[in-house]
Amino acid sequence: MAMPGAPITPERVGLGRLLFFDPRLTIDADVSCATCHQPARHGTDGLSKSIGVRQRPHPRNAPTIFNAGLNFIIHWRGDRDSLEDQVIKAFASPITSGQPDEKAIIDRLKQIPNYAPLFKAAFPDDPHPMTGENIATAIGAYERTLVTPSPFDRYLSGDVNALSPKARGGLDTFINTGCAACHIRVASLRNVAVTAPYFHDGSVATLPEAVRVMARVQLGVTLGDAETSGLVAFLESLTGELPANFATIPTLPAVSVPPSRESGKESAR
Repeated sequence: MAMPGAPITPERVGLGRLLFFDPRLTIDADVSCATCHQPARHGTDGLSKSIGVRQRPHPRNAPTIFNAGLNFIIHWRGDRDSLEDQVIKAFASPITSGQPDEKAIIDRLKQIPNYAPLFKAAFPDDPHPMTGENIATAIGAYERTLVTPSPFDRYLSGDVNALSPKARGGLDTFINTGCAACHIRVASLRNVAVTAPYFHDGSVATLPEAVRVMARVQLGVTLGDAETSGLVAFLESLTGELPANFATIPTLPAVSVPPSRESGKESAR
């Protein structure tokens, strides 16, 4: 298993970035990590539920990839213990990848000769660096660079004026109403103002409505317009700056032999 404590080197980050945007690892070579975590949509896809390979629907909404490395558990169900674990399980998924096994993914990579030296540079001590574990380690290294410092972070560092008076009032409401009791992880609120639709099933289209629903269902509180508006202003302060290396799609290594669709037959899962 790839470990979240593995060194994050420029070589691993660079390799991971290419793999993140490369669709050729999936069964029909047309879906990548970036399909559901798009630069133009703050690391989401804007859909209620994401669409995987061969138009197979995911059961849940795609959360933003930004700041995911700060979470101590990953996934809506909290059943991934690291970014690397999430990558490994995604490549084993008939929805996300569609590939029958790790060998089929490695075979794809071997058809792209320029990947071999990149793996060697990223994992110089590994005699056979092109492995599923190293794919996960590299993508995990890249994803850990995708952080978005926000006005709220400046506020926490002592810059009181980083938040407007309205947002500061919303923060008070957030704490005093009880929202903070759950939002240490479930779910991350960073960039929430720009990653609609909301909830695991993408069933709510707007942030004010999501705030009202959560207050009513989780806390038994009916929020007024002013309280809702203040909370939204606070949540907007959690919108951060896009990472520079995520905004531009990289040029992918050239392939020598077109990926064969015969190399990945339907999994019996």
